[in-house]
Parts: sequence; structure tokens; C-alpha cells
Amino acid sequence: MKNRFVSSILYSSACIFLISTNYNKGVNFNLTAKYGGFSTTPYQHKGCPSSTCEGVDELKSLMVSNLGCAVLGPTCTYASFQIVDAEQGLKLRTPILSAGSFGLSCDYTLNLQRLLPPARKISDFFIHFWKDDNKFKPDWKTAYVYKKQTNTEDCFWYINALDVDPGNFSQIITRRVLRKPEELRNVLKSHKNRTSNLFIMCGSPMDVLEMKNGSVEADSSDILFVLIDLYNDKYYTNTTSLPFMQNVLVVTMPNTRKYNISTDLRDNNTMNDYMAAYHDAVMLVGRVMRDIINKSQLEIEQMEFVNVHYFRNTSFDGIAGNYKLDKHGDRDVNLSIIYTTTDNKYKMLFTFDTEHCRTTVVDADPSFIWGKRLPDFKPHKGLAVTDIIVSVLGVTVVVVATIAFIFYRRGRLLRKRWSHIACDLITLLENSELNIEDERSNNMSIKIRCALYDKKIVILKELKHSDGNFSETQRIELNALLHIDYYNLTKFYGTVKFDQRVFGVFEYGERGSLRYVLNDKISYPEETFMDWEFKISVMYDIAKGMSYLHASDIQVHGRLKSTNCVVDNRMVVKITDFGCNTFLSPDRDLWTAPEHLRKQGTSQKGDVYSFAIIAQEIVLRKCTFYTERCSDQAEKLSRVIKSYFRPDLNFETWGLHRTPSVGMRIRKKRPDFKKVENFLGKIISKIHNQENESYMDNMIRRLQMYSRNLEHLVEERTALYKAERDRADRLNFMLLPGPVVKSLKETGVVEPELYEEVTIYFSDIVGFTTLCQYSTPMEVVDMLNDIYGGFDSIVDHHDVYKVETIGDAYMVASGLPKRNGNRHAVDICRMALDILAFMGTFQLRHLPGIPLWIRIGVHSGPCAAGVVGIKMPRYCLFGDTVNIASRMESTGHPLRIHVSQPTIDILQRTDCGFEYEIRGETSLKDKGTETTYWLTGEVGEDYNLPTPPTTENFHRLQQDLANMILSCLERRCRGSVRRKKLIPCQKTQDEDKDQESEVESESDHPEYLHLATVDNTLSTFL
Repeated sequence: MKNRFVSSILYSSACIFLISTNYNKGVNFNLTAKYGGFSTTPYQHKGCPSSTCEGVDELKSLMVSNLGCAVLGPTCTYASFQIVDAEQGLKLRTPILSAGSFGLSCDYTLNLQRLLPPARKISDFFIHFWKDDNKFKPDWKTAYVYKKQTNTEDCFWYINALDVDPGNFSQIITRRVLRKPEELRNVLKSHKNRTSNLFIMCGSPMDVLEMKNGSVEADSSDILFVLIDLYNDKYYTNTTSLPFMQNVLVVTMPNTRKYNISTDLRDNNTMNDYMAAYHDAVMLVGRVMRDIINKSQLEIEQMEFVNVHYFRNTSFDGIAGNYKLDKHGDRDVNLSIIYTTTDNKYKMLFTFDTEHCRTTVVDADPSFIWGKRLPDFKPHKGLAVTDIIVSVLGVTVVVVATIAFIFYRRGRLLRKRWSHIACDLITLLENSELNIEDERSNNMSIKIRCALYDKKIVILKELKHSDGNFSETQRIELNALLHIDYYNLTKFYGTVKFDQRVFGVFEYGERGSLRYVLNDKISYPEETFMDWEFKISVMYDIAKGMSYLHASDIQVHGRLKSTNCVVDNRMVVKITDFGCNTFLSPDRDLWTAPEHLRKQGTSQKGDVYSFAIIAQEIVLRKCTFYTERCSDQAEKLSRVIKSYFRPDLNFETWGLHRTPSVGMRIRKKRPDFKKVENFLGKIISKIHNQENESYMDNMIRRLQMYSRNLEHLVEERTALYKAERDRADRLNFMLLPGPVVKSLKETGVVEPELYEEVTIYFSDIVGFTTLCQYSTPMEVVDMLNDIYGGFDSIVDHHDVYKVETIGDAYMVASGLPKRNGNRHAVDICRMALDILAFMGTFQLRHLPGIPLWIRIGVHSGPCAAGVVGIKMPRYCLFGDTVNIASRMESTGHPLRIHVSQPTIDILQRTDCGFEYEIRGETSLKDKGTETTYWLTGEVGEDYNLPTPPTTENFHRLQQDLANMILSCLERRCRGSVRRKKLIPCQKTQDEDKDQESEVESESDHPEYLHLATVDNTLSTFL
């Protein structure tokens, strides 16, 4: 390190500090600050989600000038990950201090320090706090995690750590994630189906209030909410709580701040924990600078960068209290767990030390809503004998499954997991003759096919001498290929089996190989397209890809040539055919280094030689290994093996630079690809008269505005597609049962199934023919829509399936396609009672005052079900049970629920107390005489059922109903006449007559029809 110490601070809010220290023999030094930054306002989603590229770009500009000894920031995880990721990041050795970067993706990095507790610490807190069992808290095993649709940066990553499937919390604690407020309210209301009393969320007390929304269930003492609110000091500055916080435990930072939090940006005293952390980070950097400046000048001059260990396993004090950074650079704190007392005061219950994962009781005599101890995680339910048996069996299954899973995971680890793609996800492109190319190497033909995978065109390359059962060495290679994801290397997606052969799935280069592009002088003319700027840019792309490849686990290519450098539609060169050493043998051709032609093998120096041969092809656009002395390829290869024979390098004859010669030197003097990359980068900088801008950078800058608009358009189209897909799914689930729709989508067929016991409901409108006789077709359609719309809303509240409607007949079944034990009879009977109660209050729009009655029949028994038809398929039921249920309806009475003996027997096997009365012996067509019943209600429930007519009145129904309809129609006609303008005296006389006729017509109604009429029906209609 020279006599200058430079430190950079990069905030996601676009602040950069640059601190320089000039060493002058003594201990005096100066600190200088440099500011810069980026903005995410051009993006649709502003803030951290759009900071991925902007942060990297800003940091690269710092690296050009002088990055310094330390970097402060960025705060956003998306920006930090791209900088500190070991495989894809910038590979900085400079320490980074961030007040943020909470995500799990930033854990265990080489040079990142986080001054606020990251998501990993919060996840560890919940794991150990849940397991802790003390005087005031039992052992917890389950939880609900409520993930709001909009979150702050810290809340997003804290909850995300509890949500991700591979996370530690989800593997140890049984959790279910609730993503919508409706899901949370449904869980709180459903005590029987709730699996836990514990709910975790992140936010503020106002978020708790909004979430509860006045719900009585949410304020129950059986429920406990754990609120993550680390960066809020109101629990210490204002000890008065609110009633809705009484069943909430708050997890927050310790009370060590030397300031008060103020989030008002209009106030000059604005302060929060992020600002304090960056303030204290500057103090930490200053302390490290003082420690370094006390070393000898020789030690300082030998430093290339500040070692990250100065910032780890250390502690210091700041305005936010004491900071303790662990061996990974993450902050440990003593979290406070605060509760609300019964008199609405905030009080500390526990503290949790994230360093030792230890919970300490603070309040020895708490006064909270839960009594003497926090609630158990399991809702209180009475266990029946069957529940105990099911529980024992369930535990047995879980233990066996756990053991099997452990052995399975162990086997997976031993096999070195790789990606094997299902063949149905790969679609071969049509016209296979055009989509098959031959690449000949060493007299071997390799079939290459084009296909579609994940809406992208990919290349399928056959892996010779393999049936898919890869050896351990091959699996290691495939696993390493999967982890390669770099801009100048083709992506490997996995392997797939086709026609008893195994293919590798690789990224497709739309413009073909580099050799093809160089030979096509018509599409890519020398004067206008393939100028020096483009040629240097192509070589730069290859050098960057090889530099990354040599630094990866693959280390060596071994087959680098212009035919396996492909060009995509953006004219970016990408390298392929790397890392397949167990499937592809090293080539022996004009691109191969002389030492490897004489003796088999591969090396990084050999790759540099291959790059030099490609560079000559790019510069001259002539054949491979061009020389005027020899044109035969076999002779060239023989002379390279036997003597020091090289292609023509006299570029002065062509008026060109000497760029390719760097790789054709003696093996020991060949540079590595990092030096080649830097060398070409400097040439590009001179061409563009600015640093770090390539040929593609210039093109991309022009397309930047178009790309941003395209991003918005793609998101909009994707949202429309998802909405249409959801609408189609909802329509399918309305037409067919869910399991049937799933089977049709997956296999295209649905096997018919026999159900041992189901319950079927039939209903029919009494006097429907008479009503239709006095109604127009549109009035009949509107009437049926009103009736069956009400029926459908009732069906949604019961575990039943609506089979179909035929005219005025309504058919419902329970116990299929999902079996539900004895519940099918209970659900059908409760639904029938709800429908009958609904009919007691229903009024016809076009015939007000006319009573509408239905007959209901219910029967239980075996039944077969299946999908019939290809066009407009229907889910149909077959069997004698359907016929008997129809007979029960047709032999019933209006406003009565006619139930068969088998249904009564099933109801008696349940704990539900239904009320029924025996009807007696009923003659059923083709079935003889059966004992049947009238269902009249359920114990403890008030259905407000309409009073059914007597048997004598029932026989007069048809004639009386027709008379009532005629009377109503007459009044409606007179009402339409009265709308005309009348002489006042005539108007008074006509109104008197109409009123008298109305009284007479209403008084003439039969007694049993008065139950279904309303007062002043004519005025209601008008």
C-alpha cells in the first residue's frame, strides 16, 4: 500500500464518502470525502428492488479512480449481493460496511460487515426462542408467518428468511405462510382448523391494528402475535401501550441509543438507526486507520488493501450503543422482548443474546393477558378415541418419513446432485433436418438439435457413451457446470433423455459460431461492420469468458477454438463446450498448443495459445492458422508437432497491431487471461477515449431507454396473461370438480370411480308449469337465475358439489368426488334446511306476492361418477341412488324435506341432532313401499323455516296458484293503464275502485297462501 489510505462509503440512497489519509512520517493524516451515487427513479419499481445493477455500476466507477481501504454501503440487499457474491460479484478484497444488506444471500461473505442485525440473526432468534422452555414460556413447535404485500427493506428480508423453504427456520419449525389479509382472518375465525396459536409478523403497532381490523378472534387471549419492530424506540420513550397490543410480544433493539428516532424528513433533527449505523461505521473506520497508522512504515507500504479482520471479532461503542461484530462481520445484540401489561403499559419480559442464543427472563412477575404463562402453540381441542388413534398413526408416519428423508438426503449428497430435465419440458423444433448440424472433430460426428425449453431456444448435444447413470466424476462435472452463470459463457441447463440417448441442454447462439460469422463477409462486411473496434471487442469478450472460466472450479477449457465460440443476437461472443472432459476428449487440431499435440493433456497456458490462434482468425478473417508458406491443414499440423512452426505474425504488412502474438510465445512466457483482458480493456478505452466502455457498452447505452420501456411492457403483458390464466382456471373449477380438472389438465382423462356411500339432493319447483304458462321466456330465465343464484351461494358454505340443473330441477351431492366419511348426509341436510329457509323469504320479480314453493328429496347410498363427453364434458352420477333420490323429491310435499331411511340411519351415527318426524309408508315407483321421514330442523339452530301447507290444501294448490297469477296479472295491467294522465275526478274514482279491488283480491286468497304473500303487493310491484 502506498502512503495513502482511501475509504469509500456507498449508501443505497446515493451517498459516497471517500476518506484519504496522507502519511507524513509522523502520525498526522487527513481524511477526505468523495460523494456520488445512483438513482432508481427511471424504473417502474423504485427503491431497493431496482438497485441491482445501479450499485455495481457506481462501485465500478469508484474502482477506476481509487477504491480505497473500506466501502460503506450499499444498504439494499439486491445491490450488495451483486458486489459481494463470491462467484458472480466483483471479487473485492476491500472491506464493506453496510447498515442493511439483511438478506440470506449476503451471509458468510468474504468482506461484508453488517452493522444492523441481518435476517440470519432474526431467524436464529425465532428458532432458539421457540425451543426455549422456562417459567413463563412453554416449548413451541409451530407458527403462522404473516407476509404483508408491501414491506420495508428490513421487514421484507426478515420475513423472507422465515418463508424460504430451504431456510433453517422452515426446517426446524412447522410454519405456514399467510400472504393475504383474507387468509389471516379465515385462520383466526376457524378454531377447529387452526394449527397454531402463534403468529409472526413484521411492522409497527399500526400494522397490528390494521391487521386485526376490530376482529374479536384476533384479540383473544388464546392467540399470541410476535411483532418484529427492531428500529422503533417508542417502546422506551412512550411506555403507554394500547389495548389491541395486549396479546402482542414485540421484538426490538435494546435501549442503548443516545438519540431519539425522528423520521420526519422536514425536521433538521431527522435520525434513525440506519443513519446512526453509518455514523458509527465512520468512527470504526477511523479507529482502524489509527491502528494501522501506528504500524511501521515498512508494514504500511507492503499492504495492498486493509485486511477485513480489522473489522471482525471486534466491539466498539457508538451513538447507537455497543456494537459487537462476530467472525463473519455480522452484528450481535441483546434483543428485547416487550409485552403490554393488563393496565396498558410496555414492559420488558425477556432479552435474547444473539451471540450465545440464550433467552433471559427480565420480569419475574409479569402481568399479561395470558395469565401466568404464555399460551401453548396448539389450539385446545378435545381428543376423541379416533383422534388419539389418528395422532399415534400420524406420529408413526412422520417418524418413518423423517428417517426415510434423512437417508434420502444422505444419498442425494453422496450422488452430487445435478439437474435432470423431464423430457416433456423439452419440445423439439419442427423440420428436424434443418435443426440438426454436424460438427466434425477427430472423425467423430456430434449430433446437435435445436429445441424449446422454458420458452427459449436451446441446443441439445448428445453425451456419447452415457445412458444417464453418470459416474461420480461425471456428476461432479455436471454439478460444476450448473453453477457457471457468466455473460460470456453459455449457460448449461441440465441433461435430458430422448430416444434412449442422453443430451446436454445448452444456451443457443442465434448467429452461429464465430467461425461462421468471420467467413460470412456479405452479412458482416469488413469496411462497415468488422472494423477494429468490433474485432477488439470480440477478443475482449473471449478473454473475459476465459478469465472467469480459469478462476472457476472448471479451471481449464482444453478445446477452445473459433467453432465453439458462439455469437448471440446482440453480437456478444460466448464460449461453449467447456467442462465436459469426461464426455469429450481433448482435440488435436490447429488450435491445440504444440506441447499438447506432442503429449496429451490440457492446461491454462494451452488455452492462451488457442486464444492467439482465434485472434489471428479475427484480425485477418482468413483460414485457421493462416500462413503463406503452407495451405494444407495436415501438413501444418505435422510441422507444428515436429518443429517450431507458427502462423504468419508480420502484421505490419497488413497495417495492423501485434495483439495476437501475446499467446504464441514460448509456453512459460505466455501471459494469463487476466493480463490479456486488462491489455484489451486498455485498447478499448483508448478507442472510446474513456475507461471501461466496450463496443457493446456503446450499443447498450443507445438501447437503454428501449430496454426500460420493454421491461414495463413485459411486466404488463405477464400480468394480463396471469389474469387470463386465473380466469380460465376459475371457470374450469365452476364446471367440474377440482380433482377432475387437475386430472384432465395433467393426463387428459378421468377414470370413473365407485363411491360406497354418498347423499344426493333433488329439488323441484311446485307449479313450475303453471308459472311458465303465465310468464314470458325471459321472465322464466330471470326467475331461475334468481332462485338458483341464491341456491349456489348456499352451496358454497357446505361441503357439497352441485351436479347440475335441468329446467327447474336442482341436483346436489356430497361425499364425492372428495370422500368425507358420514359428513355427506349432515352437509346435505343442513344445506336443504338453508335452502328451505331461503325460499320462505324469496319473492318473484315479475309476480310479486305469488308464493314460490319447492319439494326437496334426500337419499343416501352407493353411486358411480365419471366425466362423460369430450366436447363440453360433464361430471355425471349413475346408480339406483340417483333414481331413488329423484323419487323422494317427486313424492314429497311443498316446503317439505323428504328424507329416506338410509339417510336417517347415517344421521343417527353422527353427533349432530337433527329433528325429523316420520311420514309413514311411501310408495316409490319401481321400489315398492318404503318408510320415509320429514326433516324439520336441527337441535339448537333456528332456521326460520316457512310453514308447509296441509295435505288438503296441497291438492288445491295448482288451481289456486293459477287464480292468484291471473289476479296479479290483471292488477299489473290496470296499473299500467293508470299511468296515463287522468281527469282529477276520474283519477279519484279509479283509485277508489282499484283499492277496493285490491282489498277484495287479497281477502280472496286461500288461507294457506297468506303465509307467502306480502302487504300491499300492487304498490310493491309499481
